[in-house]
Amino acid sequence: MNNETAADIGDLLRPSLEHLGFELLDVQWSGLGKGAVLKLVIDRPGGVTLDDCERASNTASAVLDSYDPIDSTYRLEVSSPGAERPLRSRDEWRAALGRRVNVRVRHDDSETVLEGRLVGVSDMHAELEIRDRRSTRTQEVALPDVIAARIVVDI
Repeated sequence: MNNETAADIGDLLRPSLEHLGFELLDVQWSGLGKGAVLKLVIDRPGGVTLDDCERASNTASAVLDSYDPIDSTYRLEVSSPGAERPLRSRDEWRAALGRRVNVRVRHDDSETVLEGRLVGVSDMHAELEIRDRRSTRTQEVALPDVIAARIVVDI
């Protein structure tokens, strides 16, 4: 399955999942033949429970069975994005305000990893509060330079 087909499946499922109060974050396809898996990643305010995954799975199965957009055999999995979820869209960045984040940033031919509390987000920049043993500093990161970013669980 290519990215366009996964996007089409997302477009097909999104209205039904939103009706249940879920946001469809990602549609992933992996494997071949009988080992193929269609994975849906959902979220909702307050987080996702196992019962939520079951409800979303039942709804998605009904929609997929009705429209039959996939020609091969596959297994459907529905999950939450997890505690250390990736940050990809501006909305995900904004939802992470106040949380600790880990950000890999491109600088010319090198990469830097920054970890700190996300204290600001605009359309083009994120602002991190980075603490070390002696001081606290604010670091601005250009979002187009971000290679990957994720929430860090505070323990």
